[in-house]
Amino acid sequence: MSSDKGTNDNAPLNKIRVLDIATFIAAPFCGVILADFGAEVLKIEKPGEGDPLRQFGTPVEPDQDTFVWLTEARNKKSVTLDLRTAKGVELFKGLVKQSDIVLENFRPGTLEKWGIGFDVLSEINPRLIMLRVSGYGQDGPYSSRPGFARAAHAFAGLSYLCGEPGQMPVMPGSTSLADYVSGMWGTIGIMMALEARRKTGKGQVVDIALYESVFRLMDEMLPVYQRTGFIRERMGADTVNAVPHSHYQTRDGKYVALACSSDKIFERMCHIMGCPENAMPNTYRKVSAREENRGLINKIVQDWFIELDASDAISRCQQGGVPCSVLYSIEDIYNDPHYQARGNFQIFNDPRFNEVTVTSALPRLSDTPAVLQNLGPALGDATDSVYKSLLNLTDQDIQSLKEERVI
Repeated sequence: MSSDKGTNDNAPLNKIRVLDIATFIAAPFCGVILADFGAEVLKIEKPGEGDPLRQFGTPVEPDQDTFVWLTEARNKKSVTLDLRTAKGVELFKGLVKQSDIVLENFRPGTLEKWGIGFDVLSEINPRLIMLRVSGYGQDGPYSSRPGFARAAHAFAGLSYLCGEPGQMPVMPGSTSLADYVSGMWGTIGIMMALEARRKTGKGQVVDIALYESVFRLMDEMLPVYQRTGFIRERMGADTVNAVPHSHYQTRDGKYVALACSSDKIFERMCHIMGCPENAMPNTYRKVSAREENRGLINKIVQDWFIELDASDAISRCQQGGVPCSVLYSIEDIYNDPHYQARGNFQIFNDPRFNEVTVTSALPRLSDTPAVLQNLGPALGDATDSVYKSLLNLTDQDIQSLKEERVI
């Protein structure tokens, strides 16, 4: 873990300027990724209030910004601006002329209502790239519906699969999964659009729907249903197409995740358990035979694990070449030497809140790595400097706009 701020002079995106007018997580997370790798990301926030993400999650101190904000608005500059005012729109257009990317995740039609849709902004700056994240996309019969990640998980088919057979579906891990995944898809789209712009000189729209970001990850479900009519149901910790491939309890009360995703791995697992006969051709060598006898195979494996402490079981699986891991809590993660050796945490000395530990940026680049320069900024920390440097406003101009609550 490191507490060095470092510099980003040689960062891959250090000549790119981004206007982040989005809220909460999805599109703003794309901004975090871009900022981690050197883009200048101006977080446009409503005067006096700021992004609702500032109040989402655990506050660092009473009545202060949250840890979510510090993590997911890092490396950005905060600029206040009310886009619902005529003067605010004109200021925004001035910033657009000198920027490369706009990130937004309002309900489709909102920017058009404010007079700053892509058609208008691309006339001002033909090279502009706009990421538009919404619940259901910019078109289609559901485009006007409000969307949050939990609804996206449901609509994409993920929530239907989470839980025990015949019981109520449960939350698939993080309620914000679709937001984060959409931010990553958005980043991929922007990098492709930047490359296309390099060739054509023109910008374009990257249209991301929260549900599509999750639906794209749903492996073979669609073609299998189309060809066979098979509807995958909840299987608890198990999965289709692989057995044993589940969670098992150990003697010391912990749970481990075992991944026997091929016949060869199952054969190695049988040798580890001392029952190589179960991998013979006339028994359960093939996954089809194991799927037909899923309950029996899981019982054999569970009976083996329950006689061992988790550390011993993991050690034996590793020695035998079988993927297996303890189900980690955040305490396990924080104290694990591999996480520390890989630099997955970073300690930052924030001038407002002292030391804060955050997750390190991804992906890892060997020559131009990400640099953490600041955590989520104080509201309006860059307002004056940005308007002076980019729009040539005077102190008097800025003061007047603040009095009018435009900025």
